[in-house]
Amino acid sequence: MSHFSNLIGIWRAWVQKLHPACFAMVMATGIVAISCQLLGMSWFGIGLTWLNVAVFLVLWLMTLSRILLCGREVLADLMDHSRGVGLFTTIAGTCVLGSQFILIVEHYPIAMLLWLLAVVLWVSLTYAIFTAYTVKEKKPSLAGGINGGWLVAVVAIQAVADLGMLLLPQFGAYRPLILFACLSLWLFGIMLYIWLIVLIFYRYMFFPFSPCDLAPTYWINMGAMAISTLAGTALILRGGDFGLVRELAPFIEGCTILCWATATWWIPMLVVLGVWRCFYERRKPAYDPLYWGAVFPLGMYTACTLRLFEVTHQPFLAQIARWFIYVALTAWLLTFIGFLHGVSRRLVGLTRERPGEDTLRKDRGPWAAGSPRPC
Repeated sequence: MSHFSNLIGIWRAWVQKLHPACFAMVMATGIVAISCQLLGMSWFGIGLTWLNVAVFLVLWLMTLSRILLCGREVLADLMDHSRGVGLFTTIAGTCVLGSQFILIVEHYPIAMLLWLLAVVLWVSLTYAIFTAYTVKEKKPSLAGGINGGWLVAVVAIQAVADLGMLLLPQFGAYRPLILFACLSLWLFGIMLYIWLIVLIFYRYMFFPFSPCDLAPTYWINMGAMAISTLAGTALILRGGDFGLVRELAPFIEGCTILCWATATWWIPMLVVLGVWRCFYERRKPAYDPLYWGAVFPLGMYTACTLRLFEVTHQPFLAQIARWFIYVALTAWLLTFIGFLHGVSRRLVGLTRERPGEDTLRKDRGPWAAGSPRPC
């Protein structure tokens, strides 16, 4: 009985530390797998898909355990301006895995179930999080509360729209309704990006910005536009048989190219800022779960550029995608190695802790105010 209690204590301590943005690993692994599949690297695509299925199931087990065992911490995360938006990775990760089941495994029923789950999660989390931020009495300043992680809300919307378009043939007589819903979500996602990026850019330009403020989540500045590009190409490629999309085709294509251009502009900017951050601080690199939030945009940029090539037939876009996949794969591999190292250290640490010790007391994670961020 004592041994069982120790195991429960270790498991509770493990899930208590689970970051709200943990499903970013599913997002990153899934989109890199899809990019590999689209570029003919099927072995990588298939292998990463089944790895992603395992990661997805484990993370859901840990998430549900955390809700049951650490309800107060979950509620605190939901109310936290910095950490709560990380919950949107649950929606995006679910949709990306659903896209894998269509494009790689070719199993539509599971993809449909994942899309329905994502829709329920999107409605629930969107209104729960933004309502909580609106009504809470104590709010952070703009400089302390806003970061690139907020744009995961845009990623979640566009992921739902993109997977809905992939599933469009499965809806039968309801296809026009689903198409209109996906088109509306895509447009709202772009509008939400405009709202949020104005605040983020304002925070960049007019508030003190130290190297440690530049978290990996700022790569979502690019990733949100990349997935908006992907969803736009899905509307063009899969919705062309519908009159509404045919009428709006020039507008949709123009907005899609605008999204790709914006994503492309962010890449050198973020690289320069990343180099400035690391050389200025000179910190030893250490694994951070938020690094998956930087891997995802790299994989998404590869996939969206390839899809944009299919729409515009510009050969240079295909060349960009063929080279960029190696950047995404390298980033994924380095982050995965860091993840394995971090897990091994965490397991050793947990076995030395006393059962029931509140390991969250001193560290609420990388998105908590005042937490050190590794370069």
